[in-house]
Amino acid sequence: MTKEDWLQHLEGLHPKGQAGIELGLDRIRLVKDTLGQTQHCPVIIVGGTNGKGSTCAYLESIIARAGYKVGCYTSPHLLAYNERVRLDGRPVSDAALCAAFARVEAARQKAGDVALTYFEFGTLAAWEVFAEAGVEAAVLEVGLGGRLDAVNAYEPDVSVVTTVALDHTDWLGPDREAIGFEKAGIYRAGKPALYADPNPPQRLLDHAAAIGADLRLIGRDFGFERPAAESNENRLQWRWWCRSGDQLIKRALAYPGLRGPTQLFNAAVVLAALDAIADKLPVTMQAIRPGLIETELAGRFQVVPGKPAIVLDVGHNPQAVKVLADNLSGMGFFDRTLAVVGMLGDKDIAGALAPLKGKVDVWHVATLGGLRGTPADKLAGIILASGLGGEICCHASAQEAMQAAKGQASESDRILAFGSFHTVAGALEALGKTV
Repeated sequence: MTKEDWLQHLEGLHPKGQAGIELGLDRIRLVKDTLGQTQHCPVIIVGGTNGKGSTCAYLESIIARAGYKVGCYTSPHLLAYNERVRLDGRPVSDAALCAAFARVEAARQKAGDVALTYFEFGTLAAWEVFAEAGVEAAVLEVGLGGRLDAVNAYEPDVSVVTTVALDHTDWLGPDREAIGFEKAGIYRAGKPALYADPNPPQRLLDHAAAIGADLRLIGRDFGFERPAAESNENRLQWRWWCRSGDQLIKRALAYPGLRGPTQLFNAAVVLAALDAIADKLPVTMQAIRPGLIETELAGRFQVVPGKPAIVLDVGHNPQAVKVLADNLSGMGFFDRTLAVVGMLGDKDIAGALAPLKGKVDVWHVATLGGLRGTPADKLAGIILASGLGGEICCHASAQEAMQAAKGQASESDRILAFGSFHTVAGALEALGKTV
C-alpha cells in the first residue's frame, strides 16, 4: 500500500472519518500495549490553545543542535502528512510511514479490530517511527485538549501548556476554566509541569496541586525581560530568567527566529522545560542560542519575501488573531491590506475576525471543503454583519482567493492569508511554495 492508500484507510476506520473526534484513551492504550511500545527516551508533551507548534519547533531545533536525535510529532499538516512526523527537523519518508502504519494495523486487528480515529492511528505510527529510528528525545504535540487526547497515552518527563483560550468548546467545555482543566490533564504527579501564560485558569492550578505536579509558572518561576525603551542595553537581545533553588539564573539571548512578541513566551517556556529535565537531557547555551535563532515554522506569521508583502498565519481563534493583528501593526506602512480567509464552521468566526475590524481593505473569502468547512457566502455574511469594513469578494477555494488577491495587489500592498491550516495550505499551493 502507498502512503495515500494508508491515509485513505485511516480515514475509513472510525465511523466519523478523518474529521471525526472521539476523545478517550482506551482505544489507543489497547493497541499501544498490543504493539509492545515502551518509552526509551525523555518525552516532552506540549499542549495549549495557541503556541503549541512554535514551542515544539523550538524544542526540536535546540535538542537537535545539542547533538541528540530528536523526533517531533505535530498536527495538522499543511501540504503533506509527512510534516506531522519529523526526525531531526525533517519530515520522515513515505517508506518509514508506511512501515509504521502496517505495524499499527496488524496490532489493531490483533487487539480486536479496534476502531481507532485518524489521529490515534497516526499517533501510534509516529511512535513506531521514533522507536525504529532510535530517537534520544521525543516531542509530542497534543491534538485536542489534553486529558483525553491520544498523545496523553504516553508518559511525559515534562509537560508544557502554552496558553488557554476559547476554542473547541464543543469538546472541551464552555469557558477557560473548563478548558484549563482539560489541558492540565497532561501534567503528572511529581513531574515538572509548566504554564506559559501570565493568567492561569484556577482549575489548572487546582488540578496540578491535587495530583502533586511540580508546577512552574511564567512570571513566578521563569520568565523573560526586554530592554526598557529608554535603556542603552542591546535592543537586539532579550533576557531569559529561571529560579533554581535559591539561585536566579539569567541569560541574554538574541531574539528567536519566529516573528512576533508572543514568541518570547514560547521561547521562555521552552528553556524552562529543558532546564527542568537537564539531568536527563542536558543542553548547553551553545545549542540554545542557534537553536532559537534558526527555528522556522511555516504558517506562523510567515512573511514571504518579495512584493507585495505576503503574510501566512494559521491563526483561527480570537486569541490567535488578536496576536496576528498586533504583529501586523508592527510591520510598517502599506497602502492596502488584502485578506485571504477561509474558516471551519466549528470556530467562533465572528470573535476570531473581530481584531481585524477596520484593518482590511479587501476580503477575499474562500469556501473550505469537507464537512467542517464554511461556505464563502456565509463567511461574507459574518464579515458584513460584524461591520468589519472593506470590500468582500467570494471564491470557491483558498487557491482561487490567493490568486485573485495577487492579481489585485500592487507592490505597495500587503496580502494576509489566515484562518485555518487549510487556508494557508491553499495559499502556499497558489504561490507554488513548499513547506
